[in-house]
Amino acid sequence: MEYSIKLNAVDNPKEKVKAFASVTLGDSFKITNVAVVEGKEKEPFVSMPSFKSKARNGQNQPVYKDMCNPITKEFREELYGAILGLYGQMEKSGKMEIIKEAATSEEPGFKVNVTPLEREGSNILGLARIYFENSFVVGNVSILNGGGKAFVAMPSYKTNQTDEKGKPRYQDVCFPVTKEFREKLYGEILKTYKQEKEREESQSKGQTEISERLEREPEGKGTKQYAR
Repeated sequence: MEYSIKLNAVDNPKEKVKAFASVTLGDSFKITNVAVVEGKEKEPFVSMPSFKSKARNGQNQPVYKDMCNPITKEFREELYGAILGLYGQMEKSGKMEIIKEAATSEEPGFKVNVTPLEREGSNILGLARIYFENSFVVGNVSILNGGGKAFVAMPSYKTNQTDEKGKPRYQDVCFPVTKEFREKLYGEILKTYKQEKEREESQSKGQTEISERLEREPEGKGTKQYAR
């Protein structure tokens, strides 16, 4: 899978986060907030964008989970190696921004997995995951109910800015770059959601019909006795 990387330095030597990268798959889908962090013995490592879950670890601290990440060991080593390679160049050159262009701008192949998830009092209709060429996965994609119409919301974080009503603004972490790819991707997510919803409703209807039929049958009917 072809991708480009844009790396920007953090202009504060006291920060553990030394740089932020954005990765664009082909020319169609961008992942932002990928951090280069200073670890033990000042060795840098790559940290994917994450969110604070409701889970707690053994020290009763919140557990953070990645919003997106490489699936295979091979692609993880390739991608992280490319990001850290650019960071090494940045340290040597003193540049604040370094870009690695993709060899081609082909649209990445993808497939989606959708789970309907409706709860009373919530506008969430389902959750989706996007798999890019079996190499990279984006989770925490939501299907929401907006005025009776379903729409797709990409994983995001709350910014320090507010809108005209004083509500916090959210910024997408991962998102389609082009209008054409957005329509294609979101269309596939919504189509899969509809299919999965219909499948669940069909299964539920079938189970209800079986239960009602069993309730109508007299006790013992349909049970065969076999002589030994």
